[in-house]
Amino acid sequence: MAAARHKVTLGHVSESDELPESPARSTFTVAFVVGVSADKWARVWAERMPHLPLVLRLVDDAGALEALDGDADMTLARLPLEIDADVYRAIPLWTEMPVVVAPKDHPISVVDSVTLAELEDENLLEGRDDDALDLVAAGVGVARMPQSVFRATGRRDVKAREISDAEPTRIALVWKAGPPDDSVDEFVGIVRGRTAQSSRGTGGEAAAEPEKKTERRQPPRGPAAKAKPVHRTGLRALPRSKKSGGKRRPR
Repeated sequence: MAAARHKVTLGHVSESDELPESPARSTFTVAFVVGVSADKWARVWAERMPHLPLVLRLVDDAGALEALDGDADMTLARLPLEIDADVYRAIPLWTEMPVVVAPKDHPISVVDSVTLAELEDENLLEGRDDDALDLVAAGVGVARMPQSVFRATGRRDVKAREISDAEPTRIALVWKAGPPDDSVDEFVGIVRGRTAQSSRGTGGEAAAEPEKKTERRQPPRGPAAKAKPVHRTGLRALPRSKKSGGKRRPR
């Protein structure tokens, strides 16, 4: 039975979730948005806090703060959000690269990145879920989302390219302001890479210096890797790369 205490569970936060009646925690709950992977932190938590099981709950972006009104002790939210400093404490963690997702045969497939101006004439679809990406794959339009969200979909029937001049989003660890809490301090330390021997104590306040972490830009594959630089006035005018005739240059 003791091994069950190390189990990390996944679920969804609903509006009907209520705070536990007892002030003493039986679990420690962290909500997180799509695109965030908390597995490595869960493993460290299980090693350091075996007496307090960690529960992970998946929420959408809009429900990240609302989760703290339910049974979530902390939440990994996507900024920007309206965060009242008198109510919440927040530590920004890393930024996310914005991408545009388009059909595989779209002109963006031969470039490394695009600009917002080049997307002005595109039909921008709402949403980041599979339904929106189904429409993208069918050629109805394009979708914009953080790169981490696109990777989480695992879709291979569409292409994603960086939007070089778009404002990035940021992931932050958020919790309600209150008296010092050892469990909250412990999770903050785990997320920030603090060792078990390090001193703890956030004092209920956010750290002054956030961790600096950005998503790595992946090298292009396939046609995009061979495409020559092009001068662009709009995506629809983008020329496709041409294959060489197989002639060798004279040495």
